[in-house]
This record gives sequence, C-alpha cells and structure tokens, in this order.
Amino acid sequence: MTYRIERVNALLRQEISQVLAADLKDPRLATLVSIVRVSSSRDLRMARVYVSVMGDDSAKQNTLLALKSAAGFIHRSIRKKLDLKNVPMLDFRIDESIEQGAELLRLIKEVAPVTDGEGAP
Repeated sequence: MTYRIERVNALLRQEISQVLAADLKDPRLATLVSIVRVSSSRDLRMARVYVSVMGDDSAKQNTLLALKSAAGFIHRSIRKKLDLKNVPMLDFRIDESIEQGAELLRLIKEVAPVTDGEGAP
C-alpha cells in the first residue's frame, strides 16, 4: 500500500467518524460505533469501512443497515470537506476483531490462570 493511500485512509477514517458523531441522526445506530479502519482501492474509487459495534447481533445488523442506507449522505458530507479529485464510495462492514480478541483473552485466562510470579496461583 502506498503512502498516499495510507494517508487517504486515515483521513477518511477521521472524517467518517466526525460525520457519525455529529451529523448522522439515525435511531438504528448503536450508541457505541467506532471506525476501526478504512481500506481504499488503489484507484481510490471504493473504500471498505470496517466498524466495530458494541452490542448484540441485532444491534450490529441494525447499525450496519443504517450505515449502508446513509452511505450516500456520508459520502456527500466528506466530499465537501476533503480536497480530493475522487472521494471513494463507501462500503461498510462489521469488524469482529475486538470481540474475537476479548474472547481469546477470556479463553487464555480460563486455561492458564494468572500466577503471582512464583508458580503459585
């Protein structure tokens, strides 16, 4: 990935987060939604936006539906703020890595309890 695409991805992540926090008023959105990362294509026509949603599966699906239906609004909002020839079209996806990491840590603690450093639990 080129340095330019990395910079564009970081800029998109920041601007999308601001739009979600300030401008998007959809009741389907979960209270805690964070943009984990953005991955743009080489030609900057498409960008996959990975979001983390805290909540159950229905909250995740409702949030994903809300984001997909608001993709055009978000695209127009960030296009006004950015000085780019082409602002990528946004494709929102759920990122499960935070939940998977927490589950993995729970399983590790279950198998290997924390010791005090001298071998005794």
